[in-house]
Amino acid sequence: MKKVITIFSAFLVSGLLSIFALPVSHQVKADDDTPVVTLGTSLTSSQRQGTIDTLTQSLNGASYKTITITGADLVKYLNPSGADFTNNSGVWSSALIQKTAAGSGINVHILPYNGHNNITTITANQYKNAALTAGISDANIYVTSANPIDGSGALAGVYAAYAKTGDSLNQSQINAAQDEMNTLSGITEENKGKDGYSDAQLNNAIAGAKAEMAKKGNNISNNEIRSIVNNQININHLGDTITNNQKEQIVNLLITIKNSGALKNKNFAQQANKLADQIQSGAKNIFSKFNTPETRNWFQQIIDSIVNWFKGLFGGIIVLN
Repeated sequence: MKKVITIFSAFLVSGLLSIFALPVSHQVKADDDTPVVTLGTSLTSSQRQGTIDTLTQSLNGASYKTITITGADLVKYLNPSGADFTNNSGVWSSALIQKTAAGSGINVHILPYNGHNNITTITANQYKNAALTAGISDANIYVTSANPIDGSGALAGVYAAYAKTGDSLNQSQINAAQDEMNTLSGITEENKGKDGYSDAQLNNAIAGAKAEMAKKGNNISNNEIRSIVNNQININHLGDTITNNQKEQIVNLLITIKNSGALKNKNFAQQANKLADQIQSGAKNIFSKFNTPETRNWFQQIIDSIVNWFKGLFGGIIVLN
């Protein structure tokens, strides 16, 4: 009997491995979703061309649209969240937004300009979380700048691109997204160099919290949000580095995100889970150290469940190798 169980279990696991080993599609959507390049109005002619060349490399010659982002766009999209731009403000940071197939998630790439990473403060994971909050889903976003800049205004072009292609984003969610970038970048800056802290852990905690919040819906209470934050901080092993003040900032941020209406988006939970998967995949050297039930690989949890089920059914030990 033990041999039968062992063979059947191995077959079942092998089948699951075959299924989950299938390549994941990240194909771009149909022709009506032409990629859009947003270009800062302050770029010189040579910088403008250099920016286009940098941002469109991944398109491999495919067509794209261009729009120019001015100080007025910064005023429109960023000032409501507390910024103080004017119509004459300079704009250098630029982006490319490329809508992708449903379920592919939000992917952000910060590209060097002439060999220099000129986005000095905002990280790719911070952009991803902010884009999710703003209402963006299933998209590749590429960001670059010809001049050194903190990058907090880079998504203004993305917001404008959505509006100018007939898919305007909710301003309350944009405000929350900008607040999110400022909050998370500030916490990362305050914890720079601390053992046991990384920007990936923080952003994974935020993405995980969003997914949990989405399960409960827009009527989730502030106390429930606080409990979720505490749970995510523990899961991501940030309890020894995140201060009470920083924790309070995170709680207030997530309350703002709830109040923005972001949780009403039917894709929010799926996109948040996808984002957490991406963050963990991109920082395996960090997350592989967290061998706890909450953070174990989801596929390993499936295997464990199968093995435990057979143990309970046959009352014996199952050997899978």
